Amino acid sequence: MSPPDWPSVEHRYHELSTGVRAHVAHAGPQDAPPLLALHGFPQHWYEWRRVIDALAGEFRVLAMDTRGLGWSSPAPDGDYRKARIAEDALALLDECGIERAVLLGHDWGAWAGFFAVGTAPERWSGYVATGVPHPWQPTRALLRTLPRVLYQPPIATPFVGPRIIPRLVPTFLRVGWGDKSTYDVAAEEIYTATYREPGRAEAASRYYRHFLVREALRDAPRRPTVPAKLLYGTREPLGRAGAEGFGDVEFLEGCGHFVPEERPEEVAAAVRSIASL
Repeated sequence: MSPPDWPSVEHRYHELSTGVRAHVAHAGPQDAPPLLALHGFPQHWYEWRRVIDALAGEFRVLAMDTRGLGWSSPAPDGDYRKARIAEDALALLDECGIERAVLLGHDWGAWAGFFAVGTAPERWSGYVATGVPHPWQPTRALLRTLPRVLYQPPIATPFVGPRIIPRLVPTFLRVGWGDKSTYDVAAEEIYTATYREPGRAEAASRYYRHFLVREALRDAPRRPTVPAKLLYGTREPLGRAGAEGFGDVEFLEGCGHFVPEERPEEVAAAVRSIASL
């Protein structure tokens, strides 16, 4: 199965120093300011298609499929912690000869992005996170968010999670989408199809398993020292509490979890704003 086509997008594969063979959707002029985008679950690079269009060639976009998902290879060591995805992002910059870039993330990709900018701030000129509760929530906010993540243990469970993930993808998309006027029915199958491959479903399950067992409450990234902004939907299923205490937060009225596809113009505007600082 080949990656879906999109106008102005070129598909390339990069052998990273982390051992991952990364599929990256490239768009925009080679000499434009670089922008690295990390997707979330249950998606892949395709979730950035509308943002790519909204930026209209202003940036050199590298939309990377994270390890094990989309068309990127599995983690060679079986490690799907988000700090490892941050290492892949830095390795991609090295592979492409990029000194500094703007970072853009959504969902798990945004969580990995917090590690990337916290670990190597010198490599990033700014960060835009979307559709993710941040890692430094006040205790009261964390307690309000916890009951909303009870869907995660079944996905994380060995054998069970990989079996149910392909059936859950359309439901995830429909339930989490706030602005129904922007919903793309055709994208359901584009996302679901990759998870019918057992290895992709296993990798997705491990994203949750490793978070719950090896990361949650013990492996927080450093707070960003680069300019950073969080875009958060008022209809985010995890609740507004997840955005408390971050700093620069923009709430998008009527938007759900899938910010890059629901509000691509606002994401593009945030990228421009961060890049200009």
